[in-house]
Amino acid sequence: MKKSVRNLLAALPMLLLSAAGMAQTQTVLDGAYVPEHNPTRRMVPYPHLRQADVMWEKRIWEVIDIRQKQNQALYLPLEEIANRKSLFDVIRKGILDDFSITAYSLGPTQEDDEFRYPMNPTEVDSVLNPIVLRYKEDLDTGEKIPVENKEPYTSDDIVAYKIKEVWLFDKQRSERYVRIIGLAPVVLLTNADGEVKGKKDLFWLYFPECRWVFANNEVYNLHNESQRMTFDDLFQKRMFSGYVIREDNVFNREIASYAKGVDALLESEKIKNNLFLMEHDLWHY
Repeated sequence: MKKSVRNLLAALPMLLLSAAGMAQTQTVLDGAYVPEHNPTRRMVPYPHLRQADVMWEKRIWEVIDIRQKQNQALYLPLEEIANRKSLFDVIRKGILDDFSITAYSLGPTQEDDEFRYPMNPTEVDSVLNPIVLRYKEDLDTGEKIPVENKEPYTSDDIVAYKIKEVWLFDKQRSERYVRIIGLAPVVLLTNADGEVKGKKDLFWLYFPECRWVFANNEVYNLHNESQRMTFDDLFQKRMFSGYVIREDNVFNREIASYAKGVDALLESEKIKNNLFLMEHDLWHY
């Protein structure tokens, strides 16, 4: 009996430490109620469309600058909080962890956006976690030494998203609407000294394939926390601000190839205005 008591007394400190550890892992209710379930949402399917019903069609490429206030729901949070992630974190998880999204390479020209080059996991990993050459100063000699570092892209590195979309008019429904075809994250392009030299697309995603993933990830709702929308809702309702960088044309060129600065912005607005007028004037042709 005495031996059992001694063993119990000897084990008591360990039991207390274990209980303290369990107490630290317990969570409190961070809110007014306990969420009962996380429903799996289904995306709203596109309406059936016949080629014979398409009276007019135009392909447009836009850039969504996520540094703009209206687009910050795509950029923030930089780290996951309260079951909310940035769009890039959703994409990264869908590609690398869930294998539910396919990334398409930019091809040999680094400009291909026609989804012809699906990337394997090794290629995706090399794009999302690139090995970058940097120069660091030697503290003893003051010389710059080249160093190769693995620098994974994070949400903070994404500056914009490029979208490829089709604008069309369906005479069966007497409706003009937009279907997003592709989505590409854009990062800043830097040299070995860390100086910004431009922007580059990481890869292209086929948007219809991404819709199920986007439909099951929530976006912050500024007006009502209990009724959050999803990334799919945000894109389908076009609750973002973008500017046109290209429309279908005989030269297959972007606006930047023939207009710069303010002239490029004016050309972008001109294309948007023509899309608006087309819906109203179509029946007068």
